Amino acid sequence: MKKRNKALIIILSIIVIGFVTGKIILNKIEKNLKQLSMITISDIDLSEISNGNYSGSYSTFPVAVEVDVMIEDHQIKEVMIIKHDNGQGKQAEDIIADVIEQQSLDVDMISGATYSSKVILLAIEDALLSIE
Repeated sequence: MKKRNKALIIILSIIVIGFVTGKIILNKIEKNLKQLSMITISDIDLSEISNGNYSGSYSTFPVAVEVDVMIEDHQIKEVMIIKHDNGQGKQAEDIIADVIEQQSLDVDMISGATYSSKVILLAIEDALLSIE
């Protein structure tokens, strides 16, 4: 019986530790995503930006993005995602087509991938603001 009780205590301890760790991680994710939802994205005056390739990034656990933005004749010609740690937000990468089409960061978020969409826009903003 003593071995059985020790094994039971060890198993219960592992379950409790796993539960507490999971709760801490979920709380951190929730806090980060709430803060992310309050961030506003500035639209960029492209007439002020010279031709070139510009790199930017933004991350908030659990989403991280690195981009390269190509500007030509004061227009966004291309946005390449170098890195996108996205969980389930892969479809957010579709927002790039909207940014290029509208030549603006003031675009609608991709439904079902709102947080990843916002992080991508913030990475683009970072790239274009870092040159001013």
